[in-house]
Amino acid sequence: MVEISSYIIFLAAIYLILNIIAFCAYGFDKAKASMNRWRVTEKTLLILAFFGPFGAYAGMMAFRHKTQKKPFTWAVPLFMLIHIILGVALVYFVL
Repeated sequence: MVEISSYIIFLAAIYLILNIIAFCAYGFDKAKASMNRWRVTEKTLLILAFFGPFGAYAGMMAFRHKTQKKPFTWAVPLFMLIHIILGVALVYFVL
């Protein structure tokens, strides 16, 4: 039988990977924008932000990318808030 802590570690690792992917996508898109080349679509960046909002926000700040675009200025912080609320609820009700 697998302990519950193994599941938590597994889920935390997946969550970390999702945030790293989001961070890298924002950096990749910024690099492509600087070279006037093919870009990652805004829809894709927002989807990545939904699953990895902290990485997306860090990417926005680190690369100064999409910080003036309306959908990003409200959606990414909203996604972060949703993840914080879900995280607190998970800790409070499950653990």
